[in-house]
Amino acid sequence: MLDSPAAHPFSIAYSDGFAEVLSAQRLSLAVTTYQAGRLVLLRSHEQGVNSHYLSFNRPTGLAVSDTEIALGTSIQIEHFGLSQAALSDCPAPTDRVYAQRHTHITGEIDIHDLAYGDDGLWAVNTRFNCLCTFDGRHSFVPRWRPPFISALRPADCCHLNGLAMRHGQPASVTALGTSDVPAGWRASKASGGVVIDVASGECLVQGLSMPHSPRWHHDQLWVLESGHGRLARVDVARGTLETVIDLPGFTRGLAMVGDLAFVGLSRVRETATFGELPITTSGAERHCGVWVVDLRSGQVIAALAFSGEVHELFAVEVIRDSLSPELIVDDSHNEALRRTFILPG
Repeated sequence: MLDSPAAHPFSIAYSDGFAEVLSAQRLSLAVTTYQAGRLVLLRSHEQGVNSHYLSFNRPTGLAVSDTEIALGTSIQIEHFGLSQAALSDCPAPTDRVYAQRHTHITGEIDIHDLAYGDDGLWAVNTRFNCLCTFDGRHSFVPRWRPPFISALRPADCCHLNGLAMRHGQPASVTALGTSDVPAGWRASKASGGVVIDVASGECLVQGLSMPHSPRWHHDQLWVLESGHGRLARVDVARGTLETVIDLPGFTRGLAMVGDLAFVGLSRVRETATFGELPITTSGAERHCGVWVVDLRSGQVIAALAFSGEVHELFAVEVIRDSLSPELIVDDSHNEALRRTFILPG
């Protein structure tokens, strides 16, 4: 059971076992909520869970590697680099520090999923219906778009949103429709979603309710069918979806480690975007938080819920081999940034 959260603008409650999962796996979680304008670090602390909130302007996509973190915001991408030298300026029990290194201005491209690959950082550029990378000179470099999108233009025709990497390259994406007209996806949002194979451009699965967060893991393709609050496995050969578990919220944000899936849930409202979805018309209670699912049994083994001002989550990512990571954000008064230098070699 979840303990009752304290009365606070940003509060968490978690079940028995959530802290144990973090400790046993030696990991922490990074979660974004554009609705509340926060990046949240969920960390193991004294047999419990510590939540640390950092403010950003509409944080969405998040990518984590062994040495870097990238965060998509309203008009830019914030880049953080691993800085072990900065540990001396952080109080215990911090065991890993990512210091802000630079900002890349993208313009308002509505960044969704971010992922590191062999070619560097990839982004789902939702406004321009494409996947893109960054070269430091341009706002973005278009690299791929679905075959049904006829031209590169700022129109959000299909609401491309999710990206699954495989062997260092983009492999699969999700979109909320296959329209080629501005905002055309909205007309069929409840059942027009697709999973697309990047190499062939073919739709692997169709007729989905707002799919998000595709991931290749254990040589299988997984996806969140958000409109049903569902974690599912894609049968690529048959073009079907196999439900693993239905969860009490709009599922968006997925990180997978071993036999565990960390699934983000949102307590969405019946707005123009989320109205008429199965998850919002069923009458069932909806939660906002991170639910931990055992992929072998298809059962929830732990859960953490947000209350207060956090209603919707976007990205959920794992920071491996760290129980207490810290992000140092650009601030002229920040001693750690002033006195820490990262040099080649």
